Amino acid sequence: MKLLKRFFVGVLCLALVPCAAVAKGKAEAKTDRQVWTDVLYKMAAPVLENMSRGELQKNMQLELSPTWDGRNKKVAYMECFGRLMAGLAPWLSLPDDDTPEGKRRKQLREWALKSYANAVDPESPDYLLWRKEGQTLVDAAYVAESFLRGYDALWMPLDSVTKQRYITEFTQLRRVDPPYTNWLLFSATVECFLRKAGAQSDTYRIVSALRKVDEWYGGDGWYCDGPSFAFDYYSSYVLHPMYVECVEVFTHGGKNKIWNAPSVNMQRALKRMQRYGVILERLISPEGAFPVFGRSITYRTGTMQPLALLAWRGWLPKELSNGQVRAALTAVIKRMFSDDRNFNKGGFLTLGFNGSQPNISDWYTNNGSLYMASLAFLPLGLSADDPFWTDAPQDWTSKKAWEGKDFPKDHAYYE
Repeated sequence: MKLLKRFFVGVLCLALVPCAAVAKGKAEAKTDRQVWTDVLYKMAAPVLENMSRGELQKNMQLELSPTWDGRNKKVAYMECFGRLMAGLAPWLSLPDDDTPEGKRRKQLREWALKSYANAVDPESPDYLLWRKEGQTLVDAAYVAESFLRGYDALWMPLDSVTKQRYITEFTQLRRVDPPYTNWLLFSATVECFLRKAGAQSDTYRIVSALRKVDEWYGGDGWYCDGPSFAFDYYSSYVLHPMYVECVEVFTHGGKNKIWNAPSVNMQRALKRMQRYGVILERLISPEGAFPVFGRSITYRTGTMQPLALLAWRGWLPKELSNGQVRAALTAVIKRMFSDDRNFNKGGFLTLGFNGSQPNISDWYTNNGSLYMASLAFLPLGLSADDPFWTDAPQDWTSKKAWEGKDFPKDHAYYE
């Protein structure tokens, strides 16, 4: 009888183990937002914790392209900080709360504000390379963009000395003559920030850049990066986001027209970016991968910046629902960051696309450059109860197509 009792108890325990494991698995399953915040915190914390103490240049485990062109390697630190903050700014702009996410966000903001001050303090070991190299213009533009995206939370709390130092550093960047490429938008973005902050700005650098980029529009949502078309993701990394944001600042959200650039307006800029966002969503495979082509592919998830920007600003076109865009971007983030292969031993991003792949980096690439990856996380600037986060997940286009489900046919966008 005792043996029989033990037998039934054993069977019952074995039966309960899988149920308990399933229950535990369900309890530990992360929401999409938790997946995103975990990755972005992991990306940001080593940078901002070190820089807030003035120790980023001391402790960052720097990696340079095998074909590095010999420029001052200190450009890497502004690349790292500026690009990270351009993606992080919306999230840090949310109000404080007592949730685990809120506590992380508050800590990052505190580190970020100290880091901003150190970046322009000549006495700080982390004073950035503002006065040398043309590359400085590029990454100063991302710092400026971070202020545009988080103006009240990141610019306004800075003390008057720090603000004046930024205005001085941004203004002296007029020494850089930008090449006839997407670099025109870097000048424009810096000047648009100065304009928003009430400082003296160079209107010609803004309007001439907007006119030229408008002329470079190739059609169906794609911009040329200069007079000739190149099949790469620079419409993602720079052209769409900075063009739209500069137009927004200069026209006061589309309320004003640019008299000497009549074809430059918010509605047209948004329509183009929406079409490009539709294309990006269709490029995401059922497994969360996207095509690897063009230069600067080491920017990883930065490729998805326009789609993320559309979601964050509430600009998604009718073809794209919150649920499908969130599900698609979550699949990409999981595919890219589900293990530690994209971080080096010091906790900083490593040269490569998905892992350590230094030989695919370009001659201007260092691992500070790679913090462009943060630009896919802009929707974290939406509160946790926003429909982007609360709507049910939906299959994205390629997932529907490859699983034999109905999906919308595609069509070109004509102006």
